[in-house]
Amino acid sequence: MDYGDRVKIALLDSGIGLLAAAAAVRRLRPDADLVLSCDPDGMPWGPRDPEDVTAHALATGRAAAAQRPDVLIVACNTASVHALPALRAVLEPELPVIGTVPAIKPAAAGGGPVAIWATPATTGSPYQRRLIGEFAAGAEVTEVPCPGLADAVERADDEAIDRAVAAAAVLTPPGVRAVVLGCTHYELVADRIRAAVRRPDGTEPELFGSADAVAAQALRRAGAAPAPSAEPTGTLLVIHSGRPGPLPDAAMAYAEGHLLKAVGAAH
Repeated sequence: MDYGDRVKIALLDSGIGLLAAAAAVRRLRPDADLVLSCDPDGMPWGPRDPEDVTAHALATGRAAAAQRPDVLIVACNTASVHALPALRAVLEPELPVIGTVPAIKPAAAGGGPVAIWATPATTGSPYQRRLIGEFAAGAEVTEVPCPGLADAVERADDEAIDRAVAAAAVLTPPGVRAVVLGCTHYELVADRIRAAVRRPDGTEPELFGSADAVAAQALRRAGAAPAPSAEPTGTLLVIHSGRPGPLPDAAMAYAEGHLLKAVGAAH
């Protein structure tokens, strides 16, 4: 693809966790056409067994692939853990598939203690322990389970979000230098998390999400250069368990949802 060509990026998730990566793509390429493929009929994916997650992710990925995007982002940590090999086996090489990995490597590279906020199912899992061993073996790492946070973000339930964030903040050591947001939903409430872990002297740990890196990688795989000053002409297509539809109402509770709605014309 020539850097001046139109680019279409698809993203999949069970729900609105894909908003952070979609907004990151939109900021880098306001002229990119976006396809958001979610699965309201099958969500949440977290409690499902790996085979079931894979089946739902494949169906959601095929619905996105039918729109002939240049790249597919798996904007979900759970699906990236369990379904990425199956998605690549089915869709590649015709459609490059990019997974989402918690930003443990860049967080640990700066030295100092690191906390990883993740779902209870991911916290302590062999997958997360492998990433810690590979990318943060020399760092002091605290795994922080965040029960209910992703579900609360999905529902845009402010009170439940505040409770879950406060509970996770209590489990986060006060001296950590970095906090990894190990679930794509968490990036939508990064400001609340930042405020919750702020120290009494006003300083705060650095937060590390995956959205910006995933968006940049998607453009590289599509052969499209970032053009953040481009005319905001990109379109937006939302797919609900295979059916075209609007952005979920809960998306409008977040700045990322407003960005997508304002810049992209739904069709």
